[in-house]
Amino acid sequence: MNQKRIGVLLSGCGVKDGTEIHEAVLTLLALDRAGAVSICMAPDKEKADVVDHVTDKTSHEKRNVLAESARIARGNISNLEQVDANLLDGLIIPGGFGAAKNLCNFATAGEKCVVDPNVATLLRTLHEQNKPIAALCIAPTVLASVFGKDLHPTLTVGNDPDTAAKIEKMGAKHQPVEPTQVVIDTENGFITTPCYMTAESINEIATGTEKAVTALLSLTRVEATV
Repeated sequence: MNQKRIGVLLSGCGVKDGTEIHEAVLTLLALDRAGAVSICMAPDKEKADVVDHVTDKTSHEKRNVLAESARIARGNISNLEQVDANLLDGLIIPGGFGAAKNLCNFATAGEKCVVDPNVATLLRTLHEQNKPIAALCIAPTVLASVFGKDLHPTLTVGNDPDTAAKIEKMGAKHQPVEPTQVVIDTENGFITTPCYMTAESINEIATGTEKAVTALLSLTRVEATV
């Protein structure tokens, strides 16, 4: 059986300054249950900030995005700069503030944000190859920044009005949905779901994530066992 190889783009470890761990783990679980192979990756760069998840205070210490992401991937992770898009069948970006701080700077720059060059290159290459991309939680802002002005994709962050307005200012269209629903832009090959932007339980996260994974796999070229 030819297994689908799906990239999972991480942005650190921990919701406040990195990848949202529940969303990442549920993504990996859904992919494994569907018979796909997860290829975890992250940028090799310093994190934008380090937040104490107990006190919610910013620390002065420095941490590396790749090293922190390796905690979620159990060490089986690739430097984003060295990832060959030709070897992937699709990509999923879990949420967490790391997506808005380390993959781009949406957290501080809003609709004027800039995406990490290696992230933007991977996304554009995958899209040119007609390979689907899924983004969870706040991560659709990365897609809006890269593709908004050219493709005007339809994306969702649930019903968060402030983030939705900024996504539309970047040129994308925002579609409000419930926490467990997904938006599938079949024309552009993008799948988005709100996750913790609006969800109130890990059960809702699991439902939305599984739907996103199922949709992504259905848009890839090689059949997997679901």
